[in-house]
Amino acid sequence: MLEKLPDYEKQLADIDEKLSNPETMQDMKLFRSLNQERSHLAPIIDELKEMSSLKEQITDAKQLLKEEKDPEMLELTEQELDELTEQLAKSEQKTKMLLIPPDPMEGKDIIMEIRAGTGGEEAALFAANLFRMYSHYADAKGWKMEILSSNETGIGGYKELVLSISGKDVYGSLRFESGVHRVQRVPETESGGRIHTSAVTVAVLPEAEETDIEIRQEDLKIDVMRAGGPGGQSVNTTDSAVRLTHLPTGLVVICQDEKSQIKNKAKALRVLRSRLFDLEEDKKNKERAEARKSQVGSGDRSERIRTYNYPQNRLTDHRINLTLYKLELIMAGDLDEVVEALKIAAGEAALKEA
Repeated sequence: MLEKLPDYEKQLADIDEKLSNPETMQDMKLFRSLNQERSHLAPIIDELKEMSSLKEQITDAKQLLKEEKDPEMLELTEQELDELTEQLAKSEQKTKMLLIPPDPMEGKDIIMEIRAGTGGEEAALFAANLFRMYSHYADAKGWKMEILSSNETGIGGYKELVLSISGKDVYGSLRFESGVHRVQRVPETESGGRIHTSAVTVAVLPEAEETDIEIRQEDLKIDVMRAGGPGGQSVNTTDSAVRLTHLPTGLVVICQDEKSQIKNKAKALRVLRSRLFDLEEDKKNKERAEARKSQVGSGDRSERIRTYNYPQNRLTDHRINLTLYKLELIMAGDLDEVVEALKIAAGEAALKEA
């Protein structure tokens, strides 16, 4: 790997030169692409330099062992050599992980869709719990969250919730949340104290920009209507709700949260664009399409990626056999341990494939 260091350093210098060119700033797509390439390359160079330094130190330590006669110094040098060898192994593993090409979606913001599945009202309540969990996590990360569309129940749950999350490493951190989330607990609506099992589906889509997907006006059917809701002030008295139907694919998006028809249409277009972008990516990569299908599923209990067991304060992620007895903290937004474990597992799987 070290023999590639001069090539990587030259690539980085070329990127920096292009980034400093005023013409590059005129092309934002190129500018973002170069920055993404730089953010992938720079850590590799730093880690290769660290690896080179460790190898030099190991060579010096081995030479000292040949020349040194003092028993105390020999023991200290052997200890140092063991530590350096361990550090080198870790550095080599880290470099291998860094060399894995980044997901082309890595720098994108996301559209997250949360839907109540099996379990009726209890599933809708748990959908609201997941929304709060992701909200707290987003706040801790300094991300921006915006509700694009919601379908509330009368007692504080959500049948469906569509939101956008933007910020640094949003897709990279939340991409593995796609799937069926199963909850085991005594519902608020249960008077007998029995534990129920419900399910909620979460889909994470990279948010598409206008340059990623072109939506032709003639491919859209636009309907306007009065917004519905659980009652009271939530029901509008004007035709502000918007339903977009993409005729070539049959995809339908409804947005009604805003009082402005124009704002609802803009939000609906964002969601539609991201769904179409996801379809295009699936066509390019059949493996990803199959993975998406198994992750999102239908909300059935058997198609689960994660279980939230409230009586035992336990979270289990079935994909990586991770079990944590800190569910209360996780539901309050302390997701870092889960997210990092999933990232490491994905990196190791990519490394094996490479």
